[in-house]
Amino acid sequence: MASVSKSNHLEEDDDAEEEVQHFDDFTLASSWERFISDIEATCRQWLADGPKNLVEKGAVAVEDSKNLFTVKHELKNVAKSYCMEFYFQIDNNGSQQAGIGNWNSNSHDLQLCFGVKDFLLIAPQSASGVLLDTPESSKLLSAVAIALSNCGSLWPAFVPVHDPSRKAYIGIQNMGTVFTRRFEADRVGSQVPVKLMHLEGLYELFVSKFVYSGVDFSMHTFRVHFMMRLTYQTFPYDEEDEEIDTDEVMGDKSDTAEHYGSESRNKVLWDDDCPWSEWYSAEDPLRGFELVVTWADRTVESTLEMAELENASPHDAEKWILHPILSPYLGDPSHGKRIDFASQLLCLVEALDSSFSAQFMEDFVSVENPSSENLKTSVVIPPPSVLDRVIKDLFREGSKLPDFTKGEHRLSRALKAAPLESLFTQFCLHSLWFGNCNIRAIAFLWIEFVHEVRWCWEETQPLPKMPIDGSIDLSSCLINQKLHLLAICIEKKREMNEEFLDCIGSDDSSDASVSMEEHHKVDKRRNTSSEEELRRKRDSSIAEDTSKQLRFERKTERTNSVNQSPTDAIRRGSAGPVGTMMLLKSRQQLHAPFTQDPPLMTEDMHEERLQAVEAFGDSLNVPGQLEKDILLSDMSAFKAANPDAVFEDFIRWHSPGDWESFEPKTTEPSAGPSTEGSKDEWPPRGRLSQRMSDQGNLWRKSWNDAPALPADDQKPLLDPNREGEKIVHYLETVRPHQLLEQMVCTAFRGSADTLNQTNVGNMRQMTSKLEQLYLIMKFTLGALQRNNLPDKAKTVKDLKRLCMVFENVEKLVAVAASIHRKFLDASRLAQVIFSDFYGVYAPTMGMSANDEENKSRTEMEVSRQEVSLRERQVVSNLFSPPSANQSWRKVLSMGNLLNGHEPILREIIFSTGDDVNNGIHYAAAADVAATSDRKGEEIETHRMYVSGTSNDLRVGLSVTSCD
Repeated sequence: MASVSKSNHLEEDDDAEEEVQHFDDFTLASSWERFISDIEATCRQWLADGPKNLVEKGAVAVEDSKNLFTVKHELKNVAKSYCMEFYFQIDNNGSQQAGIGNWNSNSHDLQLCFGVKDFLLIAPQSASGVLLDTPESSKLLSAVAIALSNCGSLWPAFVPVHDPSRKAYIGIQNMGTVFTRRFEADRVGSQVPVKLMHLEGLYELFVSKFVYSGVDFSMHTFRVHFMMRLTYQTFPYDEEDEEIDTDEVMGDKSDTAEHYGSESRNKVLWDDDCPWSEWYSAEDPLRGFELVVTWADRTVESTLEMAELENASPHDAEKWILHPILSPYLGDPSHGKRIDFASQLLCLVEALDSSFSAQFMEDFVSVENPSSENLKTSVVIPPPSVLDRVIKDLFREGSKLPDFTKGEHRLSRALKAAPLESLFTQFCLHSLWFGNCNIRAIAFLWIEFVHEVRWCWEETQPLPKMPIDGSIDLSSCLINQKLHLLAICIEKKREMNEEFLDCIGSDDSSDASVSMEEHHKVDKRRNTSSEEELRRKRDSSIAEDTSKQLRFERKTERTNSVNQSPTDAIRRGSAGPVGTMMLLKSRQQLHAPFTQDPPLMTEDMHEERLQAVEAFGDSLNVPGQLEKDILLSDMSAFKAANPDAVFEDFIRWHSPGDWESFEPKTTEPSAGPSTEGSKDEWPPRGRLSQRMSDQGNLWRKSWNDAPALPADDQKPLLDPNREGEKIVHYLETVRPHQLLEQMVCTAFRGSADTLNQTNVGNMRQMTSKLEQLYLIMKFTLGALQRNNLPDKAKTVKDLKRLCMVFENVEKLVAVAASIHRKFLDASRLAQVIFSDFYGVYAPTMGMSANDEENKSRTEMEVSRQEVSLRERQVVSNLFSPPSANQSWRKVLSMGNLLNGHEPILREIIFSTGDDVNNGIHYAAAADVAATSDRKGEEIETHRMYVSGTSNDLRVGLSVTSCD
């Protein structure tokens, strides 16, 4: 140690001086005198260095104390060795007397017992570290007192005595030329007398130290200074309940993880209304609270006043200090087996690492696959009942679509995933808790999921948790796009079936000559017709249905102008005239048609289209099939809305850039109605562009082939039967690593969006941390959006590191939620507590599980917070009345109950003093007054510190006398 090396260095210097000067001090003849001289030399060195230099030279900080340090020095007296320790504080304010200002839980045990600041502690270097021989302890204490007196030090000195369990000490302090203070402390560990359990008995015990033993305390008054500090603590978790919960979790992990096993629990958990409670139940990061209630210095004169104080409410105390007790798992990531989003996401990343070993998801469940045999020994597959419950929960139909923006952060869309309430995200979150989220369990769940999707498609049942309209969100993952398009195809397929059945019903009702036998045949054909027959009938008979044409014509007539020409009577599918544009041949108004919406496409369909364009060059001259179909549909609708139109009219409306107009050199006023430019001659001067004028132009050929059909009578551009089958086939044959890559991205976003819904009040640190989490996820998950991973091992390693970041943020969210829920009506206190925790926890968030410093962290501490008067009721509500199971374990024997809670620790300081200016103390009075809390008025002659409960009592007594 630094102090030992320093003392050895001093001894070497002394030896060197003796060798040079050859001086022997014959005044130190005995070992006793040499022992005192050694103590004196060490104390003089410590006095000369001062606290700040001692810290620089290697003084060790005392555990659980911020400003208390210690240095050590080994002493020898004949055959026995001792260790002398000097405890000192680095601050210069305050005094060596105990008071309300320096009464805190970080003080050393001897500081609390005797009200000292800096002190010496000398103990033998033995197994027990105590002196069992009373003469030896007195002799050792005398030696220290002589040494301190010789060097002019006023430090108190203590030596341990008796059995170590008693924590007994004796001590002495020289306070000047006249006064000496003596100390004594002892402890009763069991069978505390009933009288000493109450304040009246403790008061009489203290008074008996300075009055005659025969005095009747009830008949006299004695002015005594009194301070009291009570410590309350909320009840810890019931150990029996905790064991039951552990057995439930370990007994059926998969069932509990799916939250079906939790139905049997009767008690209400702290996070039942938190957003993550749907998936798991988190341990409350705030295990409890410790409340320290302090009664300031007051004067009591009788046992009656002490009895009143014992019955006083803690709300009458002058000061409340609250200390949150954090769960150990916050400081040690390896503590216990925790189940949360971060731990399950890590399992999903490991499943991704295993997914590259097979071509199809069925390979992981097939008995013929070698890799599947290797997985059987280490994976858990839930029973069929759990699988059925998961599928029913996923495909349970709701009365309305969920809110797909729920829980969405402003950076959520930066992740190529799916919305939180969508079907694929719910599947990914369920897979986290399905079994232990291994690749084989995921394969079982995915195969059953696809089977259910196919059933919805074949039976034309709505796909739950997916919109049936709108555009495809290309920023989401491909599987979510496919499911969205499939939901639209199912809806269009259902509409086609209903229209077909309505048409058959109208034909049957209009034909009065149809017999009952033929009617049954029609019903039979209706029920047994295949999907191909439905599509054929939709493309032929329905498109030419007379009743539907009449309905559409009536709707078109309402949109057209009242004054119609004879040509307008056969106009169909018009959306209205286009400004003042006129048809070139008939000079009628040009009408814009209703056109079909472009077919919806997923991301891979867009890529196929772009690849086709790149392969064939200019899409105008060599269009793909999709472009041909769209162009032909627009031309047919234009012809139906403008029966007298020519190809040039269509170009002027559809592609104005391919119509080159030019002004004539001379213009004359036109006698006809105002058209495109009232000063232009009719027809307007212009021509087609070069590419539209080329012979064999595909646009003109398409125009010649296009029939005049409004959009509603055309064949749909999106064939729901063909596209639906393609989507289901994709889901059945998707590569495992492609599926797992999308699942990882979606599970991370779904988990983060779930945490983002947590109500944490006005805690700005959480807002910034969640934003940082989304940015880190965007950067890390970006590698999964590529078709081929450049470095699989590096990507998996980065994903595991992302799981650690997610774990830290998840812990912060849990702490913030727990604090906010408990201090809804004390927002200031909630913010102060969380800010203090954040300051302690944030520096550790960058540590990995392999860091040595991280391994040593087993518990985290936050500072104590003072509670204001208006916040006391909120804090008091934290101490809920004890239940019957908790009450029988304790026998209430002390007063000052807080909602039925007895103090777990009661600390009392009794003191009394005497006037230092009464003329009998001579010159020492001024010196003592300077070191006294009474500031020259009186000196503390007796002080007693009492600490403990009804089963444990410790007393420390200090007496000042004039020797």
